[in-house]
Amino acid sequence: MKQIRDFKKITVTPKQEKSVRNGHPWIYEDEITGADSGIENGSIVDVFGQKGNWLGSGFWSQTSKIRVRLLSDNANETFGEAFFRRKVQYAVQYRRDVMQDDFEVCRLIHGEADGLPGLTVDRYHNILVSEVASCGTQKHIDVIYDALREMIPGIEGIYERNESPLRLKEGLPQYKGWYGDTHPDTCIFEIEENGIRYEIDVENGQKTGFFLDQKYNRLAAAKIARGRRVLDCCTHIGSFALNAAKAGASYVCAMDISESALENARRNARHNGLQIDTVQGDVFEVLPQMIEDHARFDMIILDPPAFTKSRKTFANARNGYRRINRDAMRLLKRGGYLATCSCSHFMPKEEFIRMICDAAKDAGVSVRIIEQRGAAPDHPVLPAVPETEYLKFVLLQII
Repeated sequence: MKQIRDFKKITVTPKQEKSVRNGHPWIYEDEITGADSGIENGSIVDVFGQKGNWLGSGFWSQTSKIRVRLLSDNANETFGEAFFRRKVQYAVQYRRDVMQDDFEVCRLIHGEADGLPGLTVDRYHNILVSEVASCGTQKHIDVIYDALREMIPGIEGIYERNESPLRLKEGLPQYKGWYGDTHPDTCIFEIEENGIRYEIDVENGQKTGFFLDQKYNRLAAAKIARGRRVLDCCTHIGSFALNAAKAGASYVCAMDISESALENARRNARHNGLQIDTVQGDVFEVLPQMIEDHARFDMIILDPPAFTKSRKTFANARNGYRRINRDAMRLLKRGGYLATCSCSHFMPKEEFIRMICDAAKDAGVSVRIIEQRGAAPDHPVLPAVPETEYLKFVLLQII
């Protein structure tokens, strides 16, 4: 078997080889048939098929079921500093191209979709917030951060939200805090998106402090909201609700299980001179209670957290989505609109649509789909990697 460079090598099954040739960058533990001894966690390995054909090179993870995350199929690549700087340059330029006026508040690096496995970097004006879920990427993070600072002048600090349990699977410690010695004295910042100002907490807020992927979906929902009574479920800090209010909704109610999230939503409403009501409670309990109270809305937005993070819990998750969509449809007036979402890649788009049809049947209504959307273009999708197409947004009407 020919060795391409001075890297350790592994051999994979024909099934895994086919997956790699089809463009998927992950190699699973169970698909490895042979590996050199003494491979260091986070080091780069060469991957070969059963017949000795070289397939590519990637980061080795000693303790994860995803044992290798491929980086390149260029046999001449040496994976020095220039390689990682080039990946950052491509990622940043792509956002300049597709986000344009929204470049100051967007996702800069989206993991495998940008060729930087397990890395998330969000930009909030002059602050970057990152999360690293790959041991190999962690080893090169200094080079990546330096490149980001060079390519985006004026960055005042990089906050690391390295709290994910995925880090433990990669043999990495969990922590959060500012990177380096230069950073602001606060973790609370004001951002602007779609003409609305938000106060976000990059230390304690959900994910990196805000959900950037729904940026343009919020605008799509807002176009329908004008003059209508709107209920925004799982509002977080009020983003869908405030877009609806700004668009001219006659009434907006924002609901969330977290009272602290609702306080942030009310504060954001005041900052923008907008009026919303709030209801604290679990969406599975609040919607049935509203039905019992004979509440009626012209538009409902369902943007729940991921109900499933594994295939094992898919059935229960699907039932959860079906229940809240059924109850939302019952609360809507005939001719009303529903914007419904799922942020779990374990809920495929086709299955999400089937769930909506089942919920409509349960509610005794018919629906017609107006449009289907995904994440904003700063969260690009790799066609060969279903995991990158995680967000589903469906706008429909009750008929």
